[in-house]
Amino acid sequence: MRTAMETQPLPVAELPTAPCSVVWSRGHAYVLEGFRARWVGRDDRGRPHAITGAEMQRRGWSLTRTA
Repeated sequence: MRTAMETQPLPVAELPTAPCSVVWSRGHAYVLEGFRARWVGRDDRGRPHAITGAEMQRRGWSLTRTA
């Protein structure tokens, strides 16, 4: 049996700033678009979805995919 600490990724202080960096949020991968400074991914229906770094911080994110 896994504890809550084992299933939760450790929080990371700041989002990556290198273009093409990948982070995970709410089960979806997001890539940093360098020239627009926004995070781009897909929503639950497969449609393109773009959010700001501030929104990504509010939603929560990690460097690894979680189950």
